[in-house]
Amino acid sequence: MSDSGDYVPLVPYNGTDATGGDSLTQDLNIYYNAGDIAWMITSTALVLLMIPGVGFFYSGLARRKSALSLIWLSIMSVGVISFQWFFWGYSLAFSHTAGSYIGDLKNFGFMNVLGAPSVGSTKVPDLLFAVYQGMFAAITVALAVGAVAERGRMLPCIVFMFVWSTIIYDPIACWTWNSSGWVFKLGGLDFAGGTPVHISSGAAALAYSLMLGKRRGHGTHELNYRPHNVTHVVIGTVFLWVGWFGFNAGSALSANLRAVMAAVVTNLAASVGGVTWCLLDYRLEKKWSTVGFCSGVIAGLVAITPASGFVPAWSAVVFGIVGAAACNYGTKLKYLLGIDDALDIYAVHGIGGIVGNLLTGLFAADYIAHLDGATTIPGGWLNHHYIQLAYQLADSVSGLAYSFFGSCIILLIINFIPGLSLRSTEEDEIMGIDDAEIGEFAYDYVEITRDVIGATDGNSIPVSKANSLERPVEESKV
Repeated sequence: MSDSGDYVPLVPYNGTDATGGDSLTQDLNIYYNAGDIAWMITSTALVLLMIPGVGFFYSGLARRKSALSLIWLSIMSVGVISFQWFFWGYSLAFSHTAGSYIGDLKNFGFMNVLGAPSVGSTKVPDLLFAVYQGMFAAITVALAVGAVAERGRMLPCIVFMFVWSTIIYDPIACWTWNSSGWVFKLGGLDFAGGTPVHISSGAAALAYSLMLGKRRGHGTHELNYRPHNVTHVVIGTVFLWVGWFGFNAGSALSANLRAVMAAVVTNLAASVGGVTWCLLDYRLEKKWSTVGFCSGVIAGLVAITPASGFVPAWSAVVFGIVGAAACNYGTKLKYLLGIDDALDIYAVHGIGGIVGNLLTGLFAADYIAHLDGATTIPGGWLNHHYIQLAYQLADSVSGLAYSFFGSCIILLIINFIPGLSLRSTEEDEIMGIDDAEIGEFAYDYVEITRDVIGATDGNSIPVSKANSLERPVEESKV
């Protein structure tokens, strides 16, 4: 490096001020590498991209009369949780003086969140870590609230978003990723969100589906329909696949070899997962299902999430195969439980997260974690550290139970508040959630249908009748 350049040498942080120092008299940037900052801002944007991806994925799987509501819920989760995270969520999860289960309010309203090294890593400042983790909080909620598909009301769901993130997500994030958390101190390994993101959202979706009850016509031919827009499913999958590079590789919290390895195993597990699910479906239907491939991609991505910064590249093949197979067979679980999990959120995220956590206990390798030049772990079974599997199991079970039962209690309370009943009326469900709750539609043919019907008989046709005339077409397998 030439001495004549503008290169600023990295200076170890040695301050004690909560904000990292006085920006009027000090250059707070000298404590951080510009490449790390650039990569983490990019990763933040990539995780944000995943959230509408969730909406498109869910929307494509549903019926067209409720397609827009699922996209709406996805982007609404960004708005609600971005405020909740600023308000107190970040402080409850990542305050520097947190307890074993939850943080305090010393960073309420992002107070003193600026240039000091973050709880997550000394390589990124608090402010950057806060906005990055805020996207994780938002996508976790977006994954969970897909459970309201086709029969849930929007207003109580918005209330649930804020309350659930505060009472369920923030404590789980604290105990998993904050150095004060009990799972962190126990030795649990979760690189990018096996328990805080996937198991917690899958369990919450299962709870929401249970508390809402089954959709009208459940178990009959009325619900025997194919996903209404497979193109949306593919678009959603692409957004998620691309964004997952920021989700997993960004969790290295630095631009280093560990981030590169996380990107490698993420892509490989997704690819193998997609092929695996597609083959499993082909053996039954003798059709190369596009939805099956996309579901397998997501299953592979979910499974590799907690392991991505801990495992060698070859193990990603195992994560993809086992993750996709477990989630594929997991879609049958809702029938055994008698719960109408319309979009198989628990099967993919809950079961996929558990599988990923347990496989992390088997394949975690000390030399992979140390690719960032700093992290030291005893590893998993590859390093003959057999107790690691028990740590992973304890983490998975505690997160699953806390999220499921906590979500049930939150939903039960919300449902008893006047004006916040969880479920739409039967008439609204027949009409479609888009029309009943939003008043806008994913496809403008709905308005055309009204005009055509009205012009044909010369009468004004009620909205519910217009939609009911569409329903046999949209729900058939033709």
